[in-house]
Amino acid sequence: MKTIAIEEHWNSVAIRDALDRLPDGARDESVAFNALGDNQVRLEDIGQGRIEAMDAAGIDVSILSVVTPATQALPAPDAVALARDANDEAAEAVRAHPDRFRAFATLPTGDPLAAAGELERCATGLGHVGAMVHGRTGTRTLDDPAYDDLFATAARLRQPIFIHPQIPSDALRDAAYRGLDPLVDLGLASFGWGWHMDAGLAALRLILRGTFDRHPDLQLVLGHWGEMLLFWMDRVDSLSSVAKHLERRVGDYIKTNIHITASGMLQERLLRHTLDFTTADRVLFSTDYPFHRPDAAEVERFFAAVPDPSDRAKIASGNAEALFRLT
Repeated sequence: MKTIAIEEHWNSVAIRDALDRLPDGARDESVAFNALGDNQVRLEDIGQGRIEAMDAAGIDVSILSVVTPATQALPAPDAVALARDANDEAAEAVRAHPDRFRAFATLPTGDPLAAAGELERCATGLGHVGAMVHGRTGTRTLDDPAYDDLFATAARLRQPIFIHPQIPSDALRDAAYRGLDPLVDLGLASFGWGWHMDAGLAALRLILRGTFDRHPDLQLVLGHWGEMLLFWMDRVDSLSSVAKHLERRVGDYIKTNIHITASGMLQERLLRHTLDFTTADRVLFSTDYPFHRPDAAEVERFFAAVPDPSDRAKIASGNAEALFRLT
């Protein structure tokens, strides 16, 4: 069975260096996780070493995406240049291994018009199959009207947008995440809670802003089994009682405009819960490499938990092929 993994991270040396040079207060502290163990070496390898890791997990195709926070933590002029270079570098990796790699565009969202332009360049000139962004750039949230051209471009070009978690703002961290041991603070604000709340909220705000009424063809992807939204679906949908400006109920947009992926959390109970709230046509496979590195046996057990063989094939590769037009 063919397997396509859609959230497989890499990093450019230039982006890493630029993030490391940011002053205290501007630096995303969660980049420390990128350097743990051999993560940094693995992130910066989008050649033979990456392919060997894919083979060990039984993965046929990986969609490459620059690791958090990509260029969104950088000043806009730097972000524009570095995003362009990173997208060119990813395209070179895809050209070198066309049967094994595809790539998401990295977008300089500090400059919304440049971000829309870079998405168009990547889609029409480089062959990228979508884009990965984060829910906030500085104090500007992703649902800000300044990004409407970006979403219009994504919808027109059929480029899905993957909203990836990022650490909450300093103001929110001060209010809700600090006051414990510093390492516990960081974990709480990132992989333990804050990352996922941030991404789910970004998607929910896009719905409430009417983004999908303006751009009904726009498709999003959320990792980590929907970044909490599916697990709070009943309450989220209750927002429909006050969001009278929307054309549909809030929950309807989640079922028709958002795709869900595992991000390496290959637990059967999470899969079952997801299928209670959306269909197998909207579920995608991913490992969140290199932060999760399931072996082939783990991947096989995960797919074995999908009872219907046709659904199994969809989740393993068919849905990704259709959404990202890989065939």
